[in-house]
Amino acid sequence: MKLLTVETRQYLDYYHSRYRQVQDLGVDLHVLNGEGTEDFWPADRYRLVGSKDIDKMVEVAREWHAAEHFDGVITFSEAAVVAVAVIAEALGLPTIGREAAVNSRNKLLMRQSHQAGGAPIPGFRHVESLEEAKEAAREFGFPVIVKPTLGAGSHFVFKCDDEAELAEHYAQAAEGIRDLFWANSEADGIDLGPNALLVESFLDGKEYLMEAVAWDGEVYLGSVVDRITAEGGTFDDDVHHAPTSMSPQDLAAVHAVVKAGALAQGLRRSVMHAEVRFHRGEPYLLEIAARVGGGGLDMIARVTADHDPIAAVVDIAAGKAPDVRHFRPTGTHTTSMCLISGAGVVKEVVVPQEVAESDRVFLLKITARPGDVIKRPPNGNTILGFLGTTGGSEAEAFATMADFAERITVDFQ
Repeated sequence: MKLLTVETRQYLDYYHSRYRQVQDLGVDLHVLNGEGTEDFWPADRYRLVGSKDIDKMVEVAREWHAAEHFDGVITFSEAAVVAVAVIAEALGLPTIGREAAVNSRNKLLMRQSHQAGGAPIPGFRHVESLEEAKEAAREFGFPVIVKPTLGAGSHFVFKCDDEAELAEHYAQAAEGIRDLFWANSEADGIDLGPNALLVESFLDGKEYLMEAVAWDGEVYLGSVVDRITAEGGTFDDDVHHAPTSMSPQDLAAVHAVVKAGALAQGLRRSVMHAEVRFHRGEPYLLEIAARVGGGGLDMIARVTADHDPIAAVVDIAAGKAPDVRHFRPTGTHTTSMCLISGAGVVKEVVVPQEVAESDRVFLLKITARPGDVIKRPPNGNTILGFLGTTGGSEAEAFATMADFAERITVDFQ
């Protein structure tokens, strides 16, 4: 099988580990970047367009496809989901379609599609001024959430407990989205809907993350993960446990909610990363992205649920039914976390040998490089990397993770 993977704007070598997983499945992988560096991938399987303009990217992809005859087009980047849908359509290859891709990218359009499809969601309002944000907050009642429509990674997502916090965080978010990498990395020449802010009602229960698959009217929750982060005013996506502790009844309710949302977004054949939060005992959709979840969620899925999201990406891209089942845990427990530090310019991240070589570590990925700027809320949400450990129980896995995380250090310039 021969696949083309796309990044509209190169994100360092963050997705290289995913690309290697695709290759390990026997795929001949070619890489197309809109903007990036010349030495990103082996030259015979790499094209750099030099522009994020979608017409130019389609033109290069079409010429390359004529020579290579790709079986499908994929991405692991949130900012390339829409571009991939457009490119695949132009090449006559399987695609979720432009409309479903835009619905899966812009949080306002996602909310509107969920609302039209009857999927349970928090109250939401597209706001263009602080006064409109205050009106929405008065309608919903505090606390409320402020979030970007074209965000990712919880950047500039704030919980506001009163009007003073709303005024402060609205200004921070409105300023922050102007230079937000994920919004500015989208392909040029595609109508993505407004790059703006939403105010949403607050959901007070636990949050769960799923690696899921939609295939011809059915939705499969391949992996289900508990978010066990201590709640604060910002949403650092930092600590998770798998497999889920949800009851069978709650899991069935979550499945129904994710299925309703996927169909409402127009996702018929797609991998999905879904996030659900409970409120007063009932599940509500936070989002459904038409891509695999970030960090180590693919590894967690394999270890705790015997589900391979990367293999599903490969199969679906080629129009093949994926090998997937409804959620069934393996019995192995994991806890994982984002490695979070203070803000500054990185000099060095040090991982001791006893951590790097431990058989209890299934995930260790340092994404911060010397010279990288680490931004923390309210200025951004940059992390050092990811750490995940296994155990016979949640408590055992968590204790190991906490111990190892303390041993990883960062020096700032």
